[in-house]
Amino acid sequence: MKPLILVTGGLGYIGSHTVIELAQSGYEPLIIDNLSNSSYSVLHRLETIAGKPFIFEKIDLNDQAAMKNLFVRYPDIRGVIHFAASKAVGESIEKPLLYYRNNVSALVNLLELIEANEVSGMIFSSSCTVYGQPDELPVTERMPFGNASSPYGKTKQIGEQILRDASSDKTFRCIALRYFNPIGAHESGLIGELPNGIPSNLVPFITQTAAGLREKLRVFGNDYNTPDGTAIRDYIHVMDLAAAHVAALSRQLLGKQAVNYEVFNIGTGQGFTVLQLIEAFERVNGISFPYEIVDRRPGDIEKIFADTTLASDVLQWRAKRSLDDMMHTAWQWQQNLMAGKTTSTTQPLYEKI
Repeated sequence: MKPLILVTGGLGYIGSHTVIELAQSGYEPLIIDNLSNSSYSVLHRLETIAGKPFIFEKIDLNDQAAMKNLFVRYPDIRGVIHFAASKAVGESIEKPLLYYRNNVSALVNLLELIEANEVSGMIFSSSCTVYGQPDELPVTERMPFGNASSPYGKTKQIGEQILRDASSDKTFRCIALRYFNPIGAHESGLIGELPNGIPSNLVPFITQTAAGLREKLRVFGNDYNTPDGTAIRDYIHVMDLAAAHVAALSRQLLGKQAVNYEVFNIGTGQGFTVLQLIEAFERVNGISFPYEIVDRRPGDIEKIFADTTLASDVLQWRAKRSLDDMMHTAWQWQQNLMAGKTTSTTQPLYEKI
């Protein structure tokens, strides 16, 4: 039997791409999602890509009774990859309590059930936001937590501390992946990033503006200490990120962790400015779109990119796809949405924005 892996938030952007990578790597994903920032139609697209059905349960991690029942019904869970969380920096500033409930309380609920059901490990979706604005670049895993600029970043710091403490028990192991800025889409064009409502991330705003769904893109700040004044990020293709989760899971299940709590940066090791990202999108896809420079956004940091040496040496993982690949697949995904293409189950790819 294929190892059964619980994937929380498995219909979300990163979770859905990881489900495909898991299935292709010999694992059986058990997907749970409360659909607060995803759609049931994603499940049909996943099944079209994989050519097989997936197990899906609509559950909120804060629903303790439903979660307890899940573990009763699926007693063979071998591992957990935990994506389910609220993730918008700006929204977290406006609604901090929502973020502490969804990102911290839900994590504790999940850990209590993992302990009660003797599941030995977890792969945790962390973030480079735990570093705040780093004093040195590139960022290594040895750098201490910085001053998180948003409640979202703080919840990731708290989550890691909770997991570090939980891992002091010799029976539980955790690998936290601190990833940088995932963008792009699956090569099939059937799944990609499509947040409900107004996007909080840059690339969906770019693709929706290029598609004519939005009037123009706002670039937050051009007075940073960077080559063109716009903020720098380390962008990574979402399928490379998905592969990193499977590499970490395999390391954990094979008992290769050196210590009970391990941390890895997951990025490309290269930083690009916002304007460089826009230029790449327009060049690769042969399309231009309007944008304007506006004031800086509260909670944003100036620049950050990763040192990925540890992930390369220990996980035997490295990012393979270029920025051009990221921009091409992101636009392909948006075009498929606009074209109204359907899966074999006649579920529309286009969703009202």
